[in-house]
Amino acid sequence: MGQLFGTDGIRGVANVELTPELLLGLGRAVVRTLKESRSPHPRVAVGRDPRASGDMLTAALIAGITSAGGDAIPLGVVPTPGVALLTGAHGADSGAVLSASHNPVGDNGIKFFAHDGFKLTDAEEERVEELLQRTDEDRPTGTAIGRVREPADALGPYLDHLVDAAGGLRFDGLRVVVDCANGAASAVAPEVLARLGATVHAVHARPDGENINAGCGSTHPEVVARAVVEAGADVGLSFDGDADRLIAADHRGNVVDGDAILAILAADLQAERDLSTVVTTVMTNLGFKIGMRERGIDVVETKVGDRYVLEAMRAGGHLLGGEQSGHLILAEHATTGDGVLSGVRLLATLARTGRSLAEHATVIERLPQVLVNVRDVDRDRLGEDEVLWKVITEEEHALGGSGRVLVRASGTEPLVRVMVEAATEERATTVAERLADVVAERLRLG
Repeated sequence: MGQLFGTDGIRGVANVELTPELLLGLGRAVVRTLKESRSPHPRVAVGRDPRASGDMLTAALIAGITSAGGDAIPLGVVPTPGVALLTGAHGADSGAVLSASHNPVGDNGIKFFAHDGFKLTDAEEERVEELLQRTDEDRPTGTAIGRVREPADALGPYLDHLVDAAGGLRFDGLRVVVDCANGAASAVAPEVLARLGATVHAVHARPDGENINAGCGSTHPEVVARAVVEAGADVGLSFDGDADRLIAADHRGNVVDGDAILAILAADLQAERDLSTVVTTVMTNLGFKIGMRERGIDVVETKVGDRYVLEAMRAGGHLLGGEQSGHLILAEHATTGDGVLSGVRLLATLARTGRSLAEHATVIERLPQVLVNVRDVDRDRLGEDEVLWKVITEEEHALGGSGRVLVRASGTEPLVRVMVEAATEERATTVAERLADVVAERLRLG
């Protein structure tokens, strides 16, 4: 992995770390990479979420693309998975999306997709970084300069794709609350669900560039849970800023996280297609693994990050995978996590069976799980602190087979995550807080 790209593209504070100058250079570097490997006149589809810095950074990226002799296809505000699908639908050689997902409005990020909708490989990202650092003497002029090609119907193919994912089922009679996080789902999720017949009550669906993820969306699932009860709805669907995550709520106001949704979809696919394997990460609740084992479904475990889930799915030819955070990948329908698609498939399961989300969620029995984010520490020193790991090992041994401990550096934020599962909430909280104190002490900055 290079110096710029992390596990989920490049992310940072807009106009400080993620600058227009950087985006200009990335636009040029991506086109130069495509000229080497795919096309003498590449086309790059460009989408973004609605945060304020998106206009500035999109303009810089498109300037870089056209400056290097590539054509830019602007998609406007669209979910990240929409860019993955629309890259192919509009005949582009690559796709780029400007978004910081669930991060606050001051951040932004960029990730690239290949022509087939899959994220760039590590080698491709490293080549982009290499060309970004090189002196660039290739400056097309005249008619060789790239153009901005406005598509006739930018989002249409994506909206049709989401409707088709219901498999012909209708959602008539279902009352659904959708929390769009004032993000990219706002112009997509309510329309798709309404087209499928659901009665939709949309909240936080009026993005103004400043309110994305602000006290709403999948990182605040209590919001949609409360809204479902207040509206007397059957189910709630909550997305993050770029709509690649889904967290749900049942009619009683109980939160249904990514583990539970993944288990519901796995059970449904097993009944329909004899599913034998599901892919998930080390963060997945132990109750998920137990529930899948009881159903005869194998669980393949990866590092945290949807790119690792996808890699394992592709390597094993598996149909379903995901994360507790709500990144769910349905290989028959998408090349990346798609929150709106996951919501459509979840509602399709409810429509087909006639059972409530609360009933379906009993497919797993969760162990109490406590997650503590330890900030203001040097996450890069985590792997080398022997004293810290000795304490972690002791705590895990004390839990025995009734729980587990996971301590890891975040791949997207400057912090260390401490996760503990135990037989009781009290025990999990005690151990997690104790370990968080040790992490803070051992890895303090300065």
